Amino acid sequence: MMNITISHASALILVCAALTSSAAFAVDLELPTAARKTAERDSALARVAVPQGPFANGSVPTVEIDGPVARRAYRLPSQALTPLQIIAPMREQLVAADYDILLDCNQQSCGGFDFRFAIEVLPAPNMYVNIRDYHFISARSGDGDAVTILASAAQTASYLQTITVGAVRANLVAAPVNDAALTDPLVPVPELSDLSRTLLETGSVALDSLEFAVGTTTLSDKSYPEMRDLAELLAARPTLVVALVGHTDTVGALDTNIAVSRARATAVRDRLVAEYDVNPEKVQAAGMGYLSPRASNLTPAGREANRRVEVIIVGEE
Repeated sequence: MMNITISHASALILVCAALTSSAAFAVDLELPTAARKTAERDSALARVAVPQGPFANGSVPTVEIDGPVARRAYRLPSQALTPLQIIAPMREQLVAADYDILLDCNQQSCGGFDFRFAIEVLPAPNMYVNIRDYHFISARSGDGDAVTILASAAQTASYLQTITVGAVRANLVAAPVNDAALTDPLVPVPELSDLSRTLLETGSVALDSLEFAVGTTTLSDKSYPEMRDLAELLAARPTLVVALVGHTDTVGALDTNIAVSRARATAVRDRLVAEYDVNPEKVQAAGMGYLSPRASNLTPAGREANRRVEVIIVGEE
């Protein structure tokens, strides 16, 4: 068993001890002062598919283990620590406690977003996974207990998730847990942003803060609150399907503008998936070129207004 607690400290320190087989395996996790636990989900009895190999041939090989389950997620508000720096001390202590490492991989060797969307991950905004920067390990003890640890670094924060399952777990839950409720977010969903409210009420909204270099399809590296708001809405409404639609002014040929507008919409979709952990199956990308203006293309101000990426609601699945 592995218990994880947070206390305020100036650095990440992991302290764990291997105990006898009749006692619990404890880990005290001390995080930087601003770190906070974002999710806590316990099951009195559940079946967990523990990954033991990277994504291959359309799936992730797993071993199924039954027992009490504890799921936790944490947020570190800076990228001072890489995913490997977060996980490496925990891996060392698991090995010292006679756990066998089943899988140890990063975003490339695990299988990119295919692996990420094939494993259990606590819902955003509790846990974010940057598909371009994460590390995962799974381990199992001789007694049959198992641990999975997932760490990821996003643009402004790092995230850590732990899932433990085992036959012996003292004081894990006070009463049986209704597993049917476990698909709900674990922390209160943030109050709807103005963007989310407008999107739900009208069916579409323009992401006016997005910046592309003139004549290119490259989205600037700055942080966009509108993208965060959209990601939070999609996390709170996981059945929602949206489309990102790019638009241009009338400068240039129609075919060229359609290609540019589609590429810009795709760039926004890629950013949502990579940095905000949005399910790619819930976001489509398309381009309209100059066929759907919202202002006159006869003025510079009108052409500026027409160069945009909009979000529209496609439906719910």
